Amino acid sequence: MSSSPCEHISHDVETTFLESHSEDEVKVPINQLYPYIRCALCCGFFIDATTITECLHTFCKTCIVKHFFHSNRCPTCSIVVHQTQPLYNIRPDRQLQDIVYKMVPFLEKLERDQRCNFYKERGLPVPKPATVSPQVPVLMKRQKRELLSPKAFTMPPELNVSLLLEFVGAEKGIHDFKPLERRYVRVSGEATVRHVELFIRRKMELSPLCQVDVVCGDHLLDHYQSLKDIQNSLGQDALQDGLLVLHFGLVLPS
Repeated sequence: MSSSPCEHISHDVETTFLESHSEDEVKVPINQLYPYIRCALCCGFFIDATTITECLHTFCKTCIVKHFFHSNRCPTCSIVVHQTQPLYNIRPDRQLQDIVYKMVPFLEKLERDQRCNFYKERGLPVPKPATVSPQVPVLMKRQKRELLSPKAFTMPPELNVSLLLEFVGAEKGIHDFKPLERRYVRVSGEATVRHVELFIRRKMELSPLCQVDVVCGDHLLDHYQSLKDIQNSLGQDALQDGLLVLHFGLVLPS
């Protein structure tokens, strides 16, 4: 038994995944999905998927926490996550974890059983899963869909900054990039200029040799500035119809 309640079982789950499809469905070899659903540290499927906010690489929570005991760099790209407290810059990725559990049948049950055994073998009380208050009626998923109209959708409060990304051009010598089709983005005010740059790089498929300069008004922004701080410091001068306007250009490193 591992010293951690999270112990990854790969072989049995992989076999189950491949055999769980009916004959009329297209079978996809699970190894084609490994880059998206497995942790680079333990090589098991993600458990408590946790993403580094500085570079957006994801690992199992226990794996990345143990890694940060002796390093402050991302195991995949070696970027400095934080000079002294790298745990400040990681966030749970519950959406990705839900996807992994749906793609790999029985993985969630296996993990839950292992956690129960972990606590029982050590004589510890098993944490109880969250329960719904009896005063709140539980609706079936179908009933919920019928009751909620499209107009009932509300934006999560943590996504409190609306961006307008304006491309001002590329320096001579920079070619082969895609246009940025999504100029309007709603993000958390805790996001930094670095996150905006990563978003632009992915959407435009930029070369690593290309540098992205982001400007707000007349100010060249630093990678570590948060969008909330930029909006607060520049005030209405940075806004256009309630949108934080960021201009960006592509340049070659000096």
